[in-house]
Amino acid sequence: MGAVAVSWEISLHPEVEAWYLAICVSDPDTSDLIADALDQLEHEGPAAGRPPVDRIKSSSYHNMKELRPPSTGSTEIRMLFAFDPLREAIVLVAGDKSGQWQQWYREAVPLADKRFAEHLAAVKEK
Repeated sequence: MGAVAVSWEISLHPEVEAWYLAICVSDPDTSDLIADALDQLEHEGPAAGRPPVDRIKSSSYHNMKELRPPSTGSTEIRMLFAFDPLREAIVLVAGDKSGQWQQWYREAVPLADKRFAEHLAAVKEK
């Protein structure tokens, strides 16, 4: 008997979805790398680890992680996400941190925490 393949649900915050759709138009190579990384996360779920996934230590949530898609050389894409109680990965913030290594996290992590808190409140209401 073979192993059963499990895939995990991945949802993009509306602002992340808009950002991604813009990347699809402006930089198709990068959008392909992002799609591949999201596919890998969908297949590996919370077990995904380095190098494509790492924990965000400065987050208020112990399960906040970053997805690091491979780069075309001109970008350093980071996508902050967390798995919710329904076992769905919610991609909360995404962007290109090239040239702003620490500043990007100082802005992105609090925003991801805020969006995840809002998401958890909405899940709890259902």
